[in-house]
Amino acid sequence: MYTHYFGLNDKPFAIAPNPRFLYMSELHREALAHLIYGIQRDGCFILLTGDVGTGKTTVCRCLLEQLQEDTDVAIILNPKLSAIDLLKTVCEELSIPVQSESPTGKSYIDALNRHLLQTHAAGRSTALIIDEAQNLETDVLEQLRLLTNLETDTQKLLKIILLGQPELRTLLAGPQMSQVNQRITSRYHLQPLQPEDVRIYIQHRLRVAGGGTRRLFTDPAIKLVARLSRGIPRLINLLCDRALLGAYAENADRVNWKIMRKAGREVLGTDRLSLFSRRLLLMTVITLAIGLGMSAAWYYLEIPALETFIKQLQPHRNSTPEADETNSGKMPDDAAKAATGDRQAAPKTGQDTRQQSSSVIIDQTVSKMETNPDQKAVQEK
Repeated sequence: MYTHYFGLNDKPFAIAPNPRFLYMSELHREALAHLIYGIQRDGCFILLTGDVGTGKTTVCRCLLEQLQEDTDVAIILNPKLSAIDLLKTVCEELSIPVQSESPTGKSYIDALNRHLLQTHAAGRSTALIIDEAQNLETDVLEQLRLLTNLETDTQKLLKIILLGQPELRTLLAGPQMSQVNQRITSRYHLQPLQPEDVRIYIQHRLRVAGGGTRRLFTDPAIKLVARLSRGIPRLINLLCDRALLGAYAENADRVNWKIMRKAGREVLGTDRLSLFSRRLLLMTVITLAIGLGMSAAWYYLEIPALETFIKQLQPHRNSTPEADETNSGKMPDDAAKAATGDRQAAPKTGQDTRQQSSSVIIDQTVSKMETNPDQKAVQEK
């Protein structure tokens, strides 16, 4: 609908794993390298895990394109099978005839073993790829382990690739799966795209669809889609496809932040951006409340202690009856007597001592003059 409006030859963000739109980020190249290494070497189990929509199936399709022609591949897309149904499906995928009217598990295993020996003698190898392997039952995983026992003196005849969500790692880490877990020779966990990879991913798909170097998404819109999708390619495709449709409906020449936010509400069902804002506001309120609480605690605990400490540092001031009467209105008799007694018993100050010394010196001088008549006469003259 919007392809003609934007001058595109094809829908750039279809969720189907089209190899033509494959964008191999550094993480996807590492995952592909692990798969190729596991198949080309003498391995038993090769494990590739990742969150939903990170591109595990796309990497697997790229692997099929790069496998050598001497490799036979059996693919199981629905692992919700019993052990015997699994064996039957593997034989059907590899076109192995089972000569029995009512085949059993042993019949399928014997036929598979004969086929693997024949292909190995002809210089060919065989690989089994199981998608959504986190849905495998415990007995089915045990049956897969037994299939890896089909070997020669120097090489395993069957290599099994398990693709699954992170729950598969938890399943294999259990005590019952220790024998399977020990036979995993190569494992890789595919992480979501980084924000810068999201930008390159969007431009890559637009260029493949015929958009050239035109920027149909603004920088704020790309940052928003990276945040909403958390770097998961499938969510990026859904968000960008809906955003281009929204821009077409509004007759806009490109997708801006507002259009992308609306697409996020429509695709994800919730406004994650508003949720992020509410969480930020809640954290801010909690931080302010903690700060106010600490300030109040400091005021009520530290200020009284500080005032007491300052009072202890102040010099002692002798109170007078007038000041006491002024401050307290009327001094009790006992307090007045105590104050009078303290004032009488208090030591004399330096000024009082100097005045007393001056009086003594004057009295001594006058006394000497009275006892010396000649000096008195001289003074009179």
